[in-house]
Amino acid sequence: MTSNKPTAPQVTPTAVPDDLVSMGYISGAFGIRGGVNIVADTESPDSLLDYKTWWIGRDGNWRAYKVAEASVQPKKLSVRFVGVDDRDQAFALKGCQVAVPRSEMPQAGEDEYYWADLEGLSIVNTEGQSLGVVEKLFETGANDVIVARDGDTERLVPFVGHVVLKVDLAARVITVDWGLDY
Repeated sequence: MTSNKPTAPQVTPTAVPDDLVSMGYISGAFGIRGGVNIVADTESPDSLLDYKTWWIGRDGNWRAYKVAEASVQPKKLSVRFVGVDDRDQAFALKGCQVAVPRSEMPQAGEDEYYWADLEGLSIVNTEGQSLGVVEKLFETGANDVIVARDGDTERLVPFVGHVVLKVDLAARVITVDWGLDY
């Protein structure tokens, strides 16, 4: 069975890195020349432009793309990829994640962390009680928030200095001043 759904071409045939980190997603197509809008999950959306190759995909299926041209908008990036030349090809990418290899990301500064490095870490409070495992983080404008999952229980923990006391990446544990019933 064949599909009439347009597909964007793979630009660089290469092995998919095993350390991809999602940095945002394609929110839609724009224009007639194959442009896409990207909502970046980064502190500075234009930091994505530091990477020569972007991995675009969904459901574990990734393809490498190179940026042909880009512009920074107030809340997004507008990008055209090499080999994506029309609106149908661009529209086929809507909803895809944009990722880069973790090994290509710069070293985080002291007391700075990539969200991807925190996901999966255990969270314990100062009483030694487990609050669960970091499922994800999100930004509120005032501060970042950790979403901790413990079975069916979800806890939201503010990622601020007086709450997050220690992040031990080697031990894979975050120590917080936060109660089980907060």
